[in-house]
Amino acid sequence: MGDVIPFRKIKPSVKHKGKSLCESGFHKWKADTKGVFDVKQGKLVTRLICERCGAVKVKST
Repeated sequence: MGDVIPFRKIKPSVKHKGKSLCESGFHKWKADTKGVFDVKQGKLVTRLICERCGAVKVKST
C-alpha cells in the first residue's frame, strides 16, 4: 500500500488571495532589475511587474 494523501477543499481566502486588489487597480509593483532601452523612444525604460498577478507596466525615465 502507498501513502494516503489527504484531500482537502481549498479555502476561498487562500484561493483568491490578492486577486481582488489587483482587479481593483491596486497592484503591488516591483521594478525589474534589467535596464531596458527603448529604440523607438530613444530612452531607458523601467519595466514594473506586479508581484501578485504578474501584470507588466512600462515607465519611461
